[in-house]
Amino acid sequence: MFKNTILALAAMTACGMSAAQSNVTLYGVADVALAKTTGQATQMVSSATQNNGTSRWGLRGTEDLGGGLKAGFNFEAQVGLTNGAGASNMFARAANMHLSGEWGSFKAGRSLTPSWYGTMAWELTSSANYAVVNSQFGYGGLNSRHNAEMSYTSPNWGGLSVTGGHLFAADNGNAGKNDLNVIYRSGPLSAALVYNKIENKGKNLSMGAAYNFGAFKLAGSLQDATGAGLGKGFTVGTTVPLGTLTLTLDVARDTQKKDTDALLEARYALSKRTRFYGVLLHNGAGKAPKAVNSTVVGVRHNF
Repeated sequence: MFKNTILALAAMTACGMSAAQSNVTLYGVADVALAKTTGQATQMVSSATQNNGTSRWGLRGTEDLGGGLKAGFNFEAQVGLTNGAGASNMFARAANMHLSGEWGSFKAGRSLTPSWYGTMAWELTSSANYAVVNSQFGYGGLNSRHNAEMSYTSPNWGGLSVTGGHLFAADNGNAGKNDLNVIYRSGPLSAALVYNKIENKGKNLSMGAAYNFGAFKLAGSLQDATGAGLGKGFTVGTTVPLGTLTLTLDVARDTQKKDTDALLEARYALSKRTRFYGVLLHNGAGKAPKAVNSTVVGVRHNF
């Protein structure tokens, strides 16, 4: 009896240590809206261009390996609120693992790109699906995610960090890809440089910054996504917080194609995790009559 009690206590202690050293978190976003777009009837949309965010759920976790070393993972799947359907590849939004320590972090798998993280240092809508920098120039000329990416992120040196990513040619249609960001954050200022290059194709470059004056935030960037065939130009915008209401005006101009995308966004916070949003979108698509306009009213809940 005494022996069994000791064994039970030992097992409980081991479980407690394991729980203290590792964790798994379920998280996600539910986002649904009504949208009226040029040439289309009013309709409900979820995980679409007109939404603030893509509805999804995911799992992430870390394990403390001791000595400052940690191992972690992230799996994330899309879901549509209009019909409950998911993406054809279940974890198409994220499927990766990482090792991290005082030396930085190494990640491998399907993940958000260094160019995306660099753009997020200054972008005003926090990567909303309708963000004009994406509709006009992508994220440094790229999509937001890469398959089979290996990346390294440095420690934070007084607000400065660097992330470099690489895709082997065999994992990327026989064209290797390098992706780099340099991010600086200090007080009200955040800025980033993004550079990426696809083997035997083209290179893309962008520089952006945002400064929070308290009563409002200003942001702007210079974009050269000609390597991706998306064009060259700039973005400029401002965000004004008014208590629980936040207003954002953002413009992206392709100076080569003479194409302007713009948005006016209003967000009203019901809580820290739930908000209403309304958006007026203009996608120049060259010039009228090709221009596409959308009016959107939606709600987003983070969990």
